[in-house]
Amino acid sequence: MLVIVDTSVWIDYFKGGAHSPDLDYLIDENLIATNEVILAELVPFLKLKRQNRLIELLSNVSSVPMSIDWNNIIELQVKCLRSGVNGVGIPDLIIAQNALSHRCAIYSLDKHFRLLSRVVKLKCYP
Repeated sequence: MLVIVDTSVWIDYFKGGAHSPDLDYLIDENLIATNEVILAELVPFLKLKRQNRLIELLSNVSSVPMSIDWNNIIELQVKCLRSGVNGVGIPDLIIAQNALSHRCAIYSLDKHFRLLSRVVKLKCYP
């Protein structure tokens, strides 16, 4: 199963953070994926820092195609709100929808995905 690696994990990884060994494992096993939302969050900062090699490496990561179903996003948000899960932003809902529609897990340090996994059948790594 592919694992969509969220922005928070990449940032931790670039800083040599505590979660780097987990991401190293996923990279070694060729299990990582990204999408346009995550790249849109990462690449501008990397461009400002002139991290062209990192941008090139990220562009070679498997990309999960996106097709945003706004009605589904609205329903995800309604389910969250009914379950008492507040504050899940639209980008996180889009990433979750992307993972759900392609049967991928999500690796994130963002608590919203763990909360979402209690509301819908979203798989979180680890």
